[in-house]
Amino acid sequence: MATAHVTYWHPESPTTKMATISQRIRFYIRLTVLIIVLMKVLTHETRGEKELTTAADIQCEDESSILATSTLEEDEAYQQIQHYGQKNRDHIHKVLQLDEKPKNTQEILVSDILGKLNELYETDIKPLGKAYHFHDLKQRKVDNGEIFASPRVLIMGPWSTGKSSLINYLLGIENDTYALATGAQPTTSEFTVMMNGKEYKTVEGAVIAMNKSYRALEKFGQSFLERLMGIQIPHPLLEKMNIIDTPGIIENRKQQERGYPFNNVCQWFIDRADIILVVFDPTKLDVGTELEVLFKLLKGHEGKVRIILNKADSLTPQELMRVYGALFWSLSPLINVTEPPRVYVGSFWSKKYNLISEPNGKLFMEEELTLLKDLHEIVANRIENKIALIRQNAIQVRNHALLVAQYLHVFQDKKSIFKNNKEIEEHLIENPEEYRIFDTVLAYPDISKYDLPLPEQYHEFFKIHPIESFLPLAKHCPFYGPCPLERVEHAIHEKIPSLLEELYNQRIHNCKTMGHCGMNWDHATNKYRRNGNP
Repeated sequence: MATAHVTYWHPESPTTKMATISQRIRFYIRLTVLIIVLMKVLTHETRGEKELTTAADIQCEDESSILATSTLEEDEAYQQIQHYGQKNRDHIHKVLQLDEKPKNTQEILVSDILGKLNELYETDIKPLGKAYHFHDLKQRKVDNGEIFASPRVLIMGPWSTGKSSLINYLLGIENDTYALATGAQPTTSEFTVMMNGKEYKTVEGAVIAMNKSYRALEKFGQSFLERLMGIQIPHPLLEKMNIIDTPGIIENRKQQERGYPFNNVCQWFIDRADIILVVFDPTKLDVGTELEVLFKLLKGHEGKVRIILNKADSLTPQELMRVYGALFWSLSPLINVTEPPRVYVGSFWSKKYNLISEPNGKLFMEEELTLLKDLHEIVANRIENKIALIRQNAIQVRNHALLVAQYLHVFQDKKSIFKNNKEIEEHLIENPEEYRIFDTVLAYPDISKYDLPLPEQYHEFFKIHPIESFLPLAKHCPFYGPCPLERVEHAIHEKIPSLLEELYNQRIHNCKTMGHCGMNWDHATNKYRRNGNP
């Protein structure tokens, strides 16, 4: 440790005055040299940045895919924020392809494939499900409206985290009269469905429930329909998808106060959403009872969940690291998966980033571009997702029919005129493991235990439909033609894969002959592709 050297001097001493002047001169010389060195360093960095920017400009011109977003695009968007105080929306239009109108061949292809898929469902899958009352098992209901429905983006989270602001930003309506209400207080008390329309207008919940895609919402009662609202806006993004805004989670509010089955409604939308955005902000990371219930509803849908840490520009880089860790700490008990959901960090509105977060500006823009690509994916993969949905439904219908048939077979084998058949039925329903009900079904080829319903689900199911009310599988076979179970099996292993292959072959044909390669071919990273094939 250096020891301070103190010189005692008399103010009138000439020697002391000369020493002080000499020290000041040396200090000013050193300061001048330091300033010159810093100016040279800054000049060198500025030249380097200009050279990099020029190189990036040349490289960007050579890129053919608009989704191959370069660092230059991120820099340009970020510079727009710095210079003009708000974000340029060009990157949103590019990634989501809002300025591109679908070709007639694309529209015909979508209509043709979905029409064939609907016909396959009606003729090969629905009859077996109807015979064994599959929809009363509380499984996701699939119908014509669901097959032809637009992709859905569901936005959830605590109140006042920026959910409505995010929607306004994506649609570019923040300053319009029909923008969603935003503010520090809870502003959204309804489920709001943003849809495309010829002109702006609001739609009552009872009218929305008349739409095939939302008809099933009527089962939640009139009190819920009064809390359901639709907004129609002529917008290219809403031509591609529906966006659903949900009431913010308020931990001190009891579910009964909402006046309708809030959790059941959330589950309905969760089951049918193509992507789920759960929005948090740095001031609302506490996990309460209602948020715990929300994540329980998300179980089984983890692949669709994206977490957004909004308003991150209100934090310094050091604070952001701490908040990011605190978010995972709070959510880790609720997310029982090996790989946690993707987390996007940023400030999702058009205003300029806060100055205290300026070092994170480019990071925020990169995160926003990645989120936009995820939204584009659900549009690009719309047909594949519908095909996968119908195949999954076919598997569930088949497994359910086999289980009910096995329950019926065991019951008929055990019942007797000398016994209380009602007690036999109740014991069978309560203790299926004693009769190896599920083990027998698992012996069939290509059936996974993870695709079977839980035994508890049949406790309620057989209260509605007694075991004796069903017929064996063989009794449903027509005099001519395949049995319903055989038709479902054929759809699972032959017809549905063939339909997917037809889709890809038609896309290749359109691309090579007419140049209409479509979104999946040129721009999207399709998760259904294998080995580089379309």
